[in-house]
Amino acid sequence: MTNNDFSLALDLGTTTLVGRLLGGDGAVLAEGRCANPQGVVAADIVRRLEAARYGRAAELQGLLAEGIGALTDGLLQQAGVPRERLGAVALAANPGIAHLLAAESVEGLLFPPHRPVFRGGAYYPASRFALDLACPVYLFPLVSGYVGGDLVAFLFGQDQPGVATLYVDIGTNAELALYAEGRWLVSSVAAGPAFEGGEIACGMQRGPGAVEDVSIAADRLVLKTLGEGPPRGICGSGLAAAVAAGRAGGLIDAAGTLRLPGEVATNLARYLGERQGQRVLRLYRDARTELYLAQDDIRAFQLAKGAVHAGVACLLRRAELPAEALRQVVVTGAFGSALGLETLKKVAMLPESVLEKVRFEGDGVLRGAVRFLSTPGAAARVAKLAASLRSYPLSGTPAFEKAFIAALNF
Repeated sequence: MTNNDFSLALDLGTTTLVGRLLGGDGAVLAEGRCANPQGVVAADIVRRLEAARYGRAAELQGLLAEGIGALTDGLLQQAGVPRERLGAVALAANPGIAHLLAAESVEGLLFPPHRPVFRGGAYYPASRFALDLACPVYLFPLVSGYVGGDLVAFLFGQDQPGVATLYVDIGTNAELALYAEGRWLVSSVAAGPAFEGGEIACGMQRGPGAVEDVSIAADRLVLKTLGEGPPRGICGSGLAAAVAAGRAGGLIDAAGTLRLPGEVATNLARYLGERQGQRVLRLYRDARTELYLAQDDIRAFQLAKGAVHAGVACLLRRAELPAEALRQVVVTGAFGSALGLETLKKVAMLPESVLEKVRFEGDGVLRGAVRFLSTPGAAARVAKLAASLRSYPLSGTPAFEKAFIAALNF
């Protein structure tokens, strides 16, 4: 890539695609995000892989390529850069998305021992991924069938840890990395799309109009919305904050069940009701929009946060490291740049002893892809990092199942 060329960093999530356009000096010229178009086939990655296995691989590759193309065009238009000036692209994705993008066999991901047939970690012609680009495309390497290039990119974007540090990339798949005593241990858990506002009654991606925080003030639920317009939906951080506020106000019990209005002694009881036979927590209403949390939404959030908590607990146990020994916890992904400490505490997503050590970083995967594009010799450094990551499978193991059940309550 010459100094006159532009480059593109992309984080290809199961639910959301995020990108940044960089100038020749590494400056960010434009950034944006859009829904992963593969969502029309299935919200979760396992069902997409099954669809690919039964004949829809080309369709899924095409949908993702279209989404990447539309996002790329939007970023180029924002910056007024012609497509032919694009000199390089760096992509990071989980193993499932990477295989669907490359139209590779997904059988190895679906069945034990869950090994990918495609590893990435190299530059490819854009046509390899059905992309209409003239420049080379780098795909971050996959570590295993359940730990992908997105986690590698996230870690590459960080400074080398010197002490016990936990990294958590929260999304439809939550990927975990623990650095302790000079060694890496990595894993992932299936959290589902709730953290990104997916399959939630009033859910939406993080963007203008999304409720990102909910608090209680004088027997009122107070909403904080991204942008200047009225609320249009609830993103992942708003979902977590709404559940936390419901817990703090006595509207949701420790098991995650919405209480009946008559069971709440304060004026907050007016936010409780029913809709289509299901209990709901009403958050906002105007002439055009009604926002609420349904009981099923809270259950989906419980499953997602329980998976993350259980994954962290199992990873620490495998490393024989007590949670108190962690010096730092770096969280990135669906929640953007911050999630309040009280929210984290109320929803019990992480061990309580580490909450004071949490640092949020928005778009950590994208930061790693940006660093890759602006660092000489980055491909060799990424390869060395990926080779140092030791995988620890969790899904389906008795230890994880036991920890998951224990982590469901608030």
